[in-house]
Amino acid sequence: MNPAHPLDSVIFISLPDNFELPAHAFKLDTTIPLPVQKAAAAADFDPSTLTQEQIFAGILTVLAYESANPHVQYYRSLIKAAKPDITRELTEAAILKAKNEDYEIADEIFAALRGLEPDNPAVILNSALFFDQRADSYRRSGLTEDADAYDESAYRYYKQAMEAEPAVPDAFFNAGFFYLKQKNFGKAKLCFETYLTLTDQSDSEQDENTAYKRERAGQISSDIGSRNLDDELFKSAFDFISMGQEEKGLDCIRRFLEKNPKVWNAWFMLGWGLRRLNRWQDAKAAFEQSISCGGENSDIYNELSLCLMELNDYATAGKYLHKALKLEPENTKIMSNMGFLALKKGDTEEACRYFTAVLEFDPDDRIAQETLAKLKD
Repeated sequence: MNPAHPLDSVIFISLPDNFELPAHAFKLDTTIPLPVQKAAAAADFDPSTLTQEQIFAGILTVLAYESANPHVQYYRSLIKAAKPDITRELTEAAILKAKNEDYEIADEIFAALRGLEPDNPAVILNSALFFDQRADSYRRSGLTEDADAYDESAYRYYKQAMEAEPAVPDAFFNAGFFYLKQKNFGKAKLCFETYLTLTDQSDSEQDENTAYKRERAGQISSDIGSRNLDDELFKSAFDFISMGQEEKGLDCIRRFLEKNPKVWNAWFMLGWGLRRLNRWQDAKAAFEQSISCGGENSDIYNELSLCLMELNDYATAGKYLHKALKLEPENTKIMSNMGFLALKKGDTEEACRYFTAVLEFDPDDRIAQETLAKLKD
């Protein structure tokens, strides 16, 4: 059975000429049917119990899911007249829901906001940030395809926000971090440089937040340039490895390393590609070289531990996983690997504790769910 669409619970009614919404003085156009939200798609509708809230909920649902409705402009004007603070109220609600990882409801509210304010750059940027956050959450849960889909949505809204006139500096600042995660250092650098161009020192002297962002943008842009991370070979290596063409990716990153032998990110990329090919010893050596070049972070420790586990060096694998977890105590990916290490050592009880901890932080983590279910069978 297909799940119900939100519009299935909306009906359109025509109001009599003498109908007025209580406590509101704005004029209704009785020739235009009003959307009304029922409790459920199959629920009956009693006109005598009609409330303002049902109409407003119906309007928001139409704005969210039926942008081609011929009366959408009228519905926008109607709800804005009735609720002048509706944009602020919905934005606060959506951000709170997203923060609490109540993503389905947050998604609906953001969709309604975009229907209500389709040309508002703040709404577009907040939508991009939401999809970016949701993609990260799905990737942590092992739902890679879903994560990729939300990354695409984030990209689309970041692009739209950066095309706004007048320019919105924060769109470029936040898009810079999005591109960093995509290992697209060229575009990240351009975004941070654009943010610096759109803001100036006088802004930062008056605004502590702007001062912090300018410092971060400058540092990241300089770091990318000093390590040549915007080199096309680096981006090509990441793209090839991500698409499962590891040998092509390894060729690109090796050529990059010939010119940039001290860049830890490149050694990490090399190790990542080798690890995906199950070349554990070679990958281990690459990750160790990455660390020696200054790349001491949780991702490297985690990746190195995977190689060490396959090489049966459980003690050293555990040491690096503990280092990684110390840096990121709530990283469920690291917790999962601690669980798998415990399984390799034959300690099922400890493994269960780690996978249970993963689900406490992320109840939707598919890998932890499936592994724990097998362990309890």
